[in-house]
Amino acid sequence: MSAYKPFTTSDIITSPFEVNKSFTYNGVAALTGSGIDRFLGKNLEPTLWTSGSNPTGEIAIQDQFLIYRSVRELYYSNFLEGDDGSPVGTASFNEDGTITGPQYTPNYYNYLSTTLPASRYFPTGSNETIGVFSIPSNLFGEHIKPNTFSLTLKDTTLFDDGEGNILSGSKKVGDIIYQHGMVIITNKGISGNIGYGFVNYGSADYGVDDINFINDFTTSPDITCSFNSSITIYENQYKCNIRENEYNYSQNPTIISSSSNSGVVNDFATGSYFSPYITTVGLYNNNKELLAVAKLAQPLPLSSTTDINIIINLDT
Repeated sequence: MSAYKPFTTSDIITSPFEVNKSFTYNGVAALTGSGIDRFLGKNLEPTLWTSGSNPTGEIAIQDQFLIYRSVRELYYSNFLEGDDGSPVGTASFNEDGTITGPQYTPNYYNYLSTTLPASRYFPTGSNETIGVFSIPSNLFGEHIKPNTFSLTLKDTTLFDDGEGNILSGSKKVGDIIYQHGMVIITNKGISGNIGYGFVNYGSADYGVDDINFINDFTTSPDITCSFNSSITIYENQYKCNIRENEYNYSQNPTIISSSSNSGVVNDFATGSYFSPYITTVGLYNNNKELLAVAKLAQPLPLSSTTDINIIINLDT
């Protein structure tokens, strides 16, 4: 009998499941220490300029104009029909060859978070600003879990609604790109309690002068954020089937009497009631190279009348 037995396709089951981990960071030192960076994007006048002349970022220094243009191209290029953004333009191609709706229909992929009709606002005026909060992939995994992002700046709290929108109270003020770990603040109307030093201006809208909020969003040390990461783990289940007439001889060298080279089996192993025990199962590849070892909690006696199944679960 062979010591190896191949698996059939029905013996192996691969099951994916999603796992999440919570992260919370208080203060700028915790943010930068974890790799989270913040950027200010600005729509500068289209004149000759030197890249890096308007620096932004706390870890990786970038140019404000390049941040603005990169974000606009990646996430808002389908939403720029109006001066202040718009829903995506669509057109219907009729059976008679006519077109209903705008003939120019954007074809860019803007990483939408939902199949619901989307409307993204993006400021396009001269010197308009945006705030960008960038979380590295080693923290969020495959994507940020929807409905888990929260950011507090002074007394103002922003959160995602699970559909890719960043809200301040009931107002949409930006977007979150879950699969990229990007939070983008674009809108006016941030509501909260604004306090500077010992002076408190009371409950007000940052939107009255929202450049203050975006500047604080990208530079203030008084900031806290939390979110859940998401990653898929694959569990492989291997069913090791041992038939009643298989593996009925022990390979333990102590079964040999006297000299190990004699080949004479001890009397206790020659009777009809002898049953070897299983203590370890090894998984091998096609080249008979050992890949994994499964240890049983206690020795398992083999049966001469009943098949035995040993289930091995291996996470990858």
